[in-house]
Formats: sequence, C-alpha cells, structure tokens
Amino acid sequence: MRTIDLYIIKKFLGTFFFTLVLLIFIVIVFDISEKIDDFLRHDAPLKAIVFDYYLNFVPYFINLFSYLLTFIAVIFFTSRMASDSEIVAILSSGISFRRMLFPYFISALVLGLLSFFLANFIIPYTNKSMFAFEKRYINDPKEFTDQNIHKQISPGTFIYLENFNIKTKSGWKFSLEKFNGRVLTYKLSGERIEWDSLRLGWTITNYYARHLNGMEESIKKGVTLDTTLPFKPADFTEDIEEVKIMNYFTLREHIKDKKLRGDPDVIKYQVKKYERIAFPFATLILTLIGVSVSSRKVRGGIGYHLGLGLALTFIYILFMQIFTVFATFGDLPPLIAVWIPNIIFSIIAFYLYRIAPK
Repeated sequence: MRTIDLYIIKKFLGTFFFTLVLLIFIVIVFDISEKIDDFLRHDAPLKAIVFDYYLNFVPYFINLFSYLLTFIAVIFFTSRMASDSEIVAILSSGISFRRMLFPYFISALVLGLLSFFLANFIIPYTNKSMFAFEKRYINDPKEFTDQNIHKQISPGTFIYLENFNIKTKSGWKFSLEKFNGRVLTYKLSGERIEWDSLRLGWTITNYYARHLNGMEESIKKGVTLDTTLPFKPADFTEDIEEVKIMNYFTLREHIKDKKLRGDPDVIKYQVKKYERIAFPFATLILTLIGVSVSSRKVRGGIGYHLGLGLALTFIYILFMQIFTVFATFGDLPPLIAVWIPNIIFSIIAFYLYRIAPK
C-alpha cells in the first residue's frame, strides 16, 4: 500500500505544481503586456520589475488559485486513473475506498497548510514590496482628499469632518461629540483642524466647546486650541486593502484596537481573518468532492468530470462571495458567514463520497 500511497501523492502534487507553473507563466505574460506601458512611462528598472514585483506576485497568485488548481489536479489525474482502470484495480486488490483516500488527504493537507502560511505570514510580507512597486511605477500618485467623514473613535465618541487632505494633514468643518447612552454630554467644533507632527497633537482653529450636564451648560470658545485626540491622520486613509499587508498577529491586534474604539468597520477585518482560516480548509473539501466525482469510469471521461467539477467549484466560490457580503453589510456574524460554504459543501462532499463506487 505504501507504493500506491506514494504513487497517488506524486500524481497529486506533481499535477498541481505543473499546472501552477504553467498558469503562472501565462498570467505573467498577460500581466506584462498589460503593464508594459506603465513600466516604460515610469522608467521602472528591470531588477525592480523582476524581484520587487513579479517575484512577490507569485505567492499571492499561488494562494489565490490554490483551491481551483487543487480541484483541477484531483479531477485530472483521478479521471485518468479511472479511465485506465487503475481505480478498479486498486479496489479489486482489497483496498477500501476510504483507505485509498488517505494519500489524497495527505496531499490536500500539505497544500492546505501551505495556503494557510502563505495567507497569514508570507503574502503580507511580500505584498509590502509589491504594493510599494505599484505605488511608484504603476499607479499615478494622487492627492488623497476624503469628503464627509463620519467615524466612531471610541465607544460613545464620534467625529465629523467635511473634508480631510492627507497631504496637508488638515481638515475643515470639524466636530467631536460625546454621548452617554443617547444623551449628548460634550461637543467640540472648529473651523479647521490640523495635525502637529512635532507635538503629535491637533490644533483646532476657531473652536467652540459645549459641556452639557442635565440642564446645566458651559460654553468655551477661542481662536486656537492645542489638544490630543484619540485618532491620527493615518486613520482617515485606512483602507480594507491594507489587510493584505497584515500578518496573522498584526491583524488580530488591529481588530482588537478597532473593537476598543467601537469602530463598525471591524466586521470587514473579522471577515478577512476568518477567511484566512476557512479557505485553506476548502482544499480538503474540494479534494473529497474531486475524488468522489472522478473515480467513476464514465463514457464522457475527463471532459465530463472536469465540467461537473468546475461547476461545483464555481458554485462554491459564488457561495463564499455571497455570504461574505451578508457578513459585511448584513447582520450575519462573520465567523458563521465565512464557514457556511464549507459546511454546505462538506455535506455535498459526504453525499458524493457515499455514492462513489466502492
């Protein structure tokens, strides 16, 4: 049985990495043809293109398509084995179908762990260099100005800015409100707010402050007010895409800080955290589906198996996206939303396994 295990593992991993290498070269060729004008316009050096961009692009690409390529690899070589009657020979020798799955799951576990480490530790590191290259040689630099900003900076404390310019680190029409439950207790407003990088604080121009305590109210106003507030200029440019450069531990700390501040955007980061754990698990599910579907010898051969398998895979990916949207913009808890596709397709995989030829 050891010989058969090694045979299947070599077939599985060999087909996966061979397909992956071919796909990487094809994608790089298309990507170069699309970005060649940007490289020439910004005089990007060849060394930076190869080592700072495309070398760091490979881990991201591997993880992005690992689930689909795993499934294609399983379908492809298992269908070939079924067409050549190798599956029949293995089962006829007294080896159970369950035992035959062992080398498949060993290979899937290796690829799942690879995906987990890529998503949580390797890709965040390589993305830093790749994003820096894109910012310098591909994307045209733009002055960031955000409009009508509403943010919760701590539980019960909200700020509003009509606009904020990250280049000058200043904003207009600023207001800060503190609530005790639904009761307003403090409001600070100003015509302009500017970040003081030496003092690491804010300067508010033409400010107006109100303290409310029941029926009592005190008012203070002035030309300038130097103060410290629990936010920095970088908080206004925060983008969910920045999660791509956060490793597992950095992302957990970032989520903890957002929870302490009561930031409603924390859900988007929680979804990304759970995806990094749930998606590698999909490798095992798709492997079981692939073996169960393609181990039967049929008239359509590999084409039939690939068609059915790809249809299931794309439905799986569609479910992942749908439930992610439910978590981000609805009331569905992020952990449940991310794992629902895995649960549904685990049931489908178990059903296909039960009806597979034994």
